[in-house]
Amino acid sequence: QVQLVESGGGLVQAGGSLSLSCAASGRTFRWTMGWFRQAPGKEREFVAQMNWRGASTYYADSVKGRFTISRDNAKNTVYLQMNSLKPEDTAVFYCAAAGPAGSTKPNEYQYWGQGTQVTVSS
Repeated sequence: QVQLVESGGGLVQAGGSLSLSCAASGRTFRWTMGWFRQAPGKEREFVAQMNWRGASTYYADSVKGRFTISRDNAKNTVYLQMNSLKPEDTAVFYCAAAGPAGSTKPNEYQYWGQGTQVTVSS
């Protein structure tokens, strides 16, 4: 049984920062890990991805230069550092695991966390 548990969401003012964590358990952590988000009334969208060695990363254009994905395989944890947050970043952020390298499609990931709310006020 694979479990992904996100933490670190919250309320922040525009221009501020938040750091999300996703702890994985239940199986090997040798997965490509991704972060997605879903705003009210919108489809789930890709945010960032990192392969299991941490050598390859991908970002959505909307977050490039502001968000950074990282991972600590010894702790089975992936992180998303979010800086210069904007009101349009407001969404539920989800951690996803075991997707193909380079994939931005939610349906290609096998495992999902429950999500954590990020709210950016203007």
